[in-house]
Amino acid sequence: MSIRPPDGGRPGTPGEYGPFGPPASYGTPASYGTPVAHGTPVPDGAPVPYGSPALYVPRAARELAALAVVVPAHDEEALLPHALAALRRAARHPALPVRARVRVVVVADACADATAALAQAAGAHVVQVGARNPGRARAAGAAAALGLFDEPPERVWLASTDADSLVPANWLARQWRWGARGWDAVVGTVRPLGGDPALAGLLHREAALYRAAGGARHPHVHGANLGVRADAYLGVGGFPPLATGEDRALVHALESGGHRVLRTRRSPVGTSARLHPRASGGYGARLARLALLAAAEETEPVRGAGPV
Repeated sequence: MSIRPPDGGRPGTPGEYGPFGPPASYGTPASYGTPVAHGTPVPDGAPVPYGSPALYVPRAARELAALAVVVPAHDEEALLPHALAALRRAARHPALPVRARVRVVVVADACADATAALAQAAGAHVVQVGARNPGRARAAGAAAALGLFDEPPERVWLASTDADSLVPANWLARQWRWGARGWDAVVGTVRPLGGDPALAGLLHREAALYRAAGGARHPHVHGANLGVRADAYLGVGGFPPLATGEDRALVHALESGGHRVLRTRRSPVGTSARLHPRASGGYGARLARLALLAAAEETEPVRGAGPV
């Protein structure tokens, strides 16, 4: 079932974060740099600055026909409905072409709760696996998504987010635009949602370090905010079957293979700041490690923590 509305209506104002609580601040877009002039080209291999990266044209535009969002989930009945509601809003964004065919694929991985039933009731295509492995789950979702469209891979865009995350309303529209402008993949950033109020100071410090990392080309990779053209995805073998780091491995393969990868801080995805994440080694695990350090008053190691 498609999540595009028949009337192409505009999204409503989110206003609520459900169990996530209000988002922690990662600053304003103005803090990311000065927007560049429309149509400014960037030479091959040159870093892409902040501001308006979508205005850079790396090569000839390539027409897209379909967009699929893959959402792996392990026992996420509490947060998944909010993630799917955010995706529905994004699918109704007026900047997303009416011709765009949008599907959401939820991969219920070893779930013992109502995750699969809730996803199906929300109109998502549901794939059930028992891998308990994010890499295998994302790969299964991508394979299922490609089977939903009668289109060649070069005309399909695969987006990835997580069941504990809220995409912004313009997320799909921007993914579509960047793909249509010739980028092979888009690597975005995240911002924490909710979390223990006692850790507000920790989250604020982490946000500052996160923003500062990497200069004009951020080093972060998150499965919660990722997109790739299907032909490029297939060309590097897709998501590897890793229990952690499958997103970083995919992006490394794309960049190593010469594909055009846009790293952008535009359209950050809100992701749960819970300290007991479903997957090890990801953003939630990083926050949990930092919380332990803060509790032990070991602030110096926080400065040396690497990108995720």
